[in-house]
Parts: sequence; structure tokens; C-alpha cells
Amino acid sequence: MAKFDEAYQATMTAEGGYANDPQDPGGETYKGVSRKSHAKWAGWVMIDLLKQKPNFPENLRNSGELELEVKKLYEVNYWHKVQGDDIKDQDIADSIFDFAVNVGPRTSAKLAQISVGAEPDGVIGPLTLKKLNADNPRAFLSVFAISKISRYVRICEQRKESRKYFFGWVRRTLEGL
Repeated sequence: MAKFDEAYQATMTAEGGYANDPQDPGGETYKGVSRKSHAKWAGWVMIDLLKQKPNFPENLRNSGELELEVKKLYEVNYWHKVQGDDIKDQDIADSIFDFAVNVGPRTSAKLAQISVGAEPDGVIGPLTLKKLNADNPRAFLSVFAISKISRYVRICEQRKESRKYFFGWVRRTLEGL
């Protein structure tokens, strides 16, 4: 079965540190955690305190407590939501988890379901898990990658400001193959 720590490490290589891009609809973010989506996350209190200290945002890297909060948020709100522990193939679990971090667990689950011919309800349940675990990993990852890139194209068509992120999203998708 897939391991959260491996998926988390892979995703953290793609996620940056601190950013506050005014064109990002998520607003202020830290390691991919957006303040807009997770306004009550305990990490924001720590970040706000560290903003008042010298060497911000570099000083964020020295907070082990903050790192634990990031990891906990990802495990509870993304890994568990996509049933990562129940997916046999680590690469499949990594890809579904990473996409969930980027677009949300429901969207990631729906595209994974479509990729294996399951009912796309946005919740990975026993039937989807059975199909995921029976699928050829290379075939799944290829179909899922195409679905992800199509999703990114739609995002850019709907929101022109997001075009600057497109090639990074595609690179991230292809690195998971």
C-alpha cells in the first residue's frame, strides 16, 4: 500500500515556500496551503508571528512546528480524502494526492474515477479503489496526466491570469509519469 510520507515528500518538491502573488486566486500561500482555502489553519498564526521577525520569509524554514502543521493539514485534508493508504501503487497514490493538493481532493478524485471508468462523484470509495488497484499503473498515469492537463487548459481559458502557471502545472504533471 502507498505511504503518505513518500507522497508528501514528492509533492513538497513541487510546492514552493511562501508566496503572496496578487494574481493567485488562493492569495497568500505557504507550501501550497492557501490562506483563502484554509483561513483557520493553525500555521497562519505561526506565519503571522514570524512575519514580524527578521529574515522573513526565510525564517519560516526554521520552524519545525510549522512544518508539522503543514504535513498534518496535507495528511488529513488531502491524503485521507483520496484514500491514499488504500491505493496499492505508490505512483498512482502520489499522482492523485499531488493533484488534490493543486486543485482539491474532489476534483482529483473525479478525474481519477473518470480515468478508471468509475462513476465520477468526487469520492474515492470501495468501487473506485478496486478499479484503481486493478489498473495498469502506467496506463492510469498516462490517462490521468492527460485529464489533468485538460483541466489546466480549462482553468486558463476561464481565467487568463492563470496562464502564467500553466507550464509549471504541465511540468509537474509530466514529472509524475
